Amino acid sequence: MKKGVLLSFLVFVLTVTGYAQKSPVDETDMAVKGIPRKGQRVTIQLDSKRVDESWQKQLNTQFGSKLKSDKGIYSLDGIVIEDISKTPIRVISKVDAQPTGTSVWWSIDLGNAYLSKEATPVQWKAGEKYLKDFARMLYREDLAVQVAEAEKQMVASQNNHIAVIAKAETIKKDIEKNKARKVEIQQQLAQNAAELLQYNNQIDANLKEQEAARADIVNMRVALEAVKDRANKIE
Repeated sequence: MKKGVLLSFLVFVLTVTGYAQKSPVDETDMAVKGIPRKGQRVTIQLDSKRVDESWQKQLNTQFGSKLKSDKGIYSLDGIVIEDISKTPIRVISKVDAQPTGTSVWWSIDLGNAYLSKEATPVQWKAGEKYLKDFARMLYREDLAVQVAEAEKQMVASQNNHIAVIAKAETIKKDIEKNKARKVEIQQQLAQNAAELLQYNNQIDANLKEQEAARADIVNMRVALEAVKDRANKIE
């Protein structure tokens, strides 16, 4: 368990380091329903389904009924994102799985121009910050999940350690019981040997008693024959 916890910790550290370096925003053209559009794209190293759900949730939370979805294309008409534009803008967005993670792309029609790095640098920076903030939010959420999982693993490791210690104590008690039982058995064996010796002595004594009893019988027969013999001699 200690090895597993250490591995989780290392993965956690490497992930945090990676997150700090992997939220790039670049300018990318994309064809939406056959129409090429210039836009911004942020790449996030997380599952595309999760990113898509979070992006849709954020747009829906901020702009409510103005959000429309059509086959994976999100569109927002007449919304205001204060940091990007004080006047209503039109947004078209799409989330795609990429070999390096998940991309969140959007194209913003400012009314008099499309958001671009050269033509609208101030708005570009604001849009870049919006996308990076979204990426950081997802990373923080993901890290929170990892922390919670690491804490669960730590608790499990601690519980396992306690159980192992308790098992060791149980084994020690069993060893002491075994030793005590061994002493008891040795005492019983010694007692058994003494009893066996006593029984053997009793057998020897009994054999002597049997020999004495046979001798008494022989003597009694001799005495009886002598009495009979005297009785036969009486006239």
